[in-house]
Amino acid sequence: MVMPWPYPEFPYTGREPEPDDADTRLASLVAQRLSADWTTRRQQITVTVQNRVVILAGLVADPETRLVAAELAWDVPGVFDVCNALRLYGGRRGGR
Repeated sequence: MVMPWPYPEFPYTGREPEPDDADTRLASLVAQRLSADWTTRRQQITVTVQNRVVILAGLVADPETRLVAAELAWDVPGVFDVCNALRLYGGRRGGR
């Protein structure tokens, strides 16, 4: 079984900035909200937080799910901004 909302890589390897405790807590809270909601629980969403900005990446089934994921992230206390980089399954770019 693959967890769709991976937790930050530990231990710290020195290649990336060390995660802030508040950012780690926010990532965990957002991931919990996404896994509890029936709309987003089975989607391929990765949650990353940098300086209280939540970054949602991955693939979702439809535009409604994309919107719900962002709304759930915004509802977590302490979130400063949400970058919704979720893409739709089979989404095409450039009219191809």
